[in-house]
Amino acid sequence: MAHSNSASGHFLEDFYIPNYFLVSESESEIVSNVPTCPVIVFINSKSGGQLGGDLLVTYRTLLNKNQVFDLGEEAPDNVLRRLYLNLEKLKLNGDVASKFQERLKIIVAGGDGTAGWLLGVVSDLKLSQPPPIATVPLGTGNNLPFAFGWGKKNPGTDRHSVESFLDQVKKAKEMKIDSWHILMRMRAPAEGACDPIAPLELPHSLHAFQRVSTTDALNMEGCHTFRGGFWNYFSMGMDAQVSYAFHSERKLHPEKFKNQLVNQGTYAKLGCTQGWFCASLFHPSSKNIAQLAKVRIMGRHGEWKDLHISNSIRSILCLNLPSFSGGLNPWGTPNKRKLHDRELTPPFVDDGLLEVVGFRDAWHGLVLLAPHGHGTRLAQAHRIQFEFHKGAADHTFMRIDGEPWKQPLPVNDDTVVVEISHLGQVKMLATHDCRSRSVNDPLTPTAHDTDEEDDNDEEESVGEEWRKFGAADTFKIPDEVDISHLS
Repeated sequence: MAHSNSASGHFLEDFYIPNYFLVSESESEIVSNVPTCPVIVFINSKSGGQLGGDLLVTYRTLLNKNQVFDLGEEAPDNVLRRLYLNLEKLKLNGDVASKFQERLKIIVAGGDGTAGWLLGVVSDLKLSQPPPIATVPLGTGNNLPFAFGWGKKNPGTDRHSVESFLDQVKKAKEMKIDSWHILMRMRAPAEGACDPIAPLELPHSLHAFQRVSTTDALNMEGCHTFRGGFWNYFSMGMDAQVSYAFHSERKLHPEKFKNQLVNQGTYAKLGCTQGWFCASLFHPSSKNIAQLAKVRIMGRHGEWKDLHISNSIRSILCLNLPSFSGGLNPWGTPNKRKLHDRELTPPFVDDGLLEVVGFRDAWHGLVLLAPHGHGTRLAQAHRIQFEFHKGAADHTFMRIDGEPWKQPLPVNDDTVVVEISHLGQVKMLATHDCRSRSVNDPLTPTAHDTDEEDDNDEEESVGEEWRKFGAADTFKIPDEVDISHLS
């Protein structure tokens, strides 16, 4: 392990993993000391323009190249299976492998889709002692990193920036977050296909949502069944359509998407061309959520009930973390009266509840920028079910943790159902001042501590001053757009 100075070299020893743990039957000598904070690093080298590739080089220079993986070259499930198989062999020899496994952490650098992929792999492997995960913000929105205090701006890729991040990982706290299962089932169409249509080709393209195999227990004769999971959010409607257009454009013209700022500007322009800022003009009412599907929710006490949704709602968002569209918080913090009157609880990331929020259009989304701004709070739910109305539309758009897709719908089928339910929990690494809150955190403010100004869940109006305010991603308005023609 070569280092430019002794102080830096000593610091990096805390994170450096010897080949003894990484390579089966390694010829290196037996290790008696376990690093304080061993990290396995996964990097999407295609994320963040050139940043992913640069970050890969820096990590491989500072650490053992065998502990740093390019997700474009090897899938994380293969890496982790191989590592944990080797650890089990080493444990048989009464080795230090158990202590190593206890201290092991994962760093994943990429967009929200990449982070979600890693979380899914760790959950699916059902490891006896799954390592906690830290996320490096290399995407456009970076909602997962932002929710846990890792920031939302793409990081530096130089030695100092990487060492600074490693130091934060060493000091970070562990926090469990809920994971959610999504299931969609429909009759097998007489003709045509209803498989999700991905907007981009990645090694994990639509890892979040796939058709089940014929041997899967969820498979049903005569039906097409799809399943997936998410940790941050599921959304359906106009916002997912804009996201789909963005990723489709990036697939066709990758040379135009070299940095985060340009990406956000392109996202905003597509928001205008897709009608998200002037939805009443461009977006048929038949695509509104209420016209598209009947929504039912199960509360914390286990009872199902219908959820009333205004005909003006064009996007519905089921939110687990307080970070959406580049760090905005659609749920906000209801004041004490709202909490009491509507039987709401503060939004925790590990309470088994999703916050369900509606948006009419992107102008409505701009209220998130105002003090105490939020979307239309619809409910908190332990399970959610969408029953699509027969013939309401031949497709819709959905999005899970930054991964959008176009979902064809059979026009003559009245049995298309999407159901979201609580699955389990996964461990994250978080900075001590992160915005996510746990029910078990003694520092978390309770409902009685929340003393915000009164707010309004009704049809909020957005003033001209907020229309000119530039937000991230979905709600950002490009400077060259004349908003007077859009209202």
